[in-house]
Amino acid sequence: MKREMSVSGTFYPNTPEEIKRYFNHFTKVYDEKFTLPALKPKAVIVPHAGYIYSGFSANIAYRVLKNSGIKNFVIIGPSHRVAFHGTSLCEFKAYKTPFGELQNAEELLHELKQKFDIGCFADAHYEHSTEVQFPFIKHYMENAKILEIIYGKADPHHISQIIDYLLTREDTGIIISTDLSHFYDLNMAHQLDGICIEAIKNLDLKEINEGCEACGITGVEAMMMSAKKAGLHTKILDYRTSADASGDENRVVGYLSSCFYETK
Repeated sequence: MKREMSVSGTFYPNTPEEIKRYFNHFTKVYDEKFTLPALKPKAVIVPHAGYIYSGFSANIAYRVLKNSGIKNFVIIGPSHRVAFHGTSLCEFKAYKTPFGELQNAEELLHELKQKFDIGCFADAHYEHSTEVQFPFIKHYMENAKILEIIYGKADPHHISQIIDYLLTREDTGIIISTDLSHFYDLNMAHQLDGICIEAIKNLDLKEINEGCEACGITGVEAMMMSAKKAGLHTKILDYRTSADASGDENRVVGYLSSCFYETK
């Protein structure tokens, strides 16, 4: 069984040429103003809207993540379509993208299945929060192997235990997918998103639950728990809203990219 594309042509283009045009444009605009941080992160937080809105933020994170040299990635994202309890990890042979297939990190999959109580809810894997990450991974880390974990109503402590284990593996990176606030006016979005940003930056587990309205807050909180235990540092890479692309400041969605890294 292969993980088919379900939002190709909607959230992202369905041809590699069109996707590359997006990525090249994002990179050119960023490099004209900024210098890419020279970090080798173990984990990133990335947004999951249509590329026209959140692709710029995500592109920065994947360019930084490429420098890590990591070859296995676990993408963790919330379920938007299917309601269920817990987490889902299915034994897909490969994950399709417009750039070609990403292979399944088979050895790691069996380890996670043995160590943690992770079922498979196949219907939950028609999910954009994780799928929009696949073309970025295939483009920037062509030979990477991946796993996709979707969560419904889940305990962040349980997800954090999975992340704790992943962080012990030198060859494995973690990708946490979330957008921030949804459909407020720009000023309110900035206020609410500011809570998320400060909490992530400071690994403040109290603040993250005091107004942050990220749709993937469970995964973010789990990542923060694990980063705190592992002594990782954080860096905010980018923040913007849909208003930056659309000009509509009345109903905006917030987007963040950040990374977690070791200092030696």
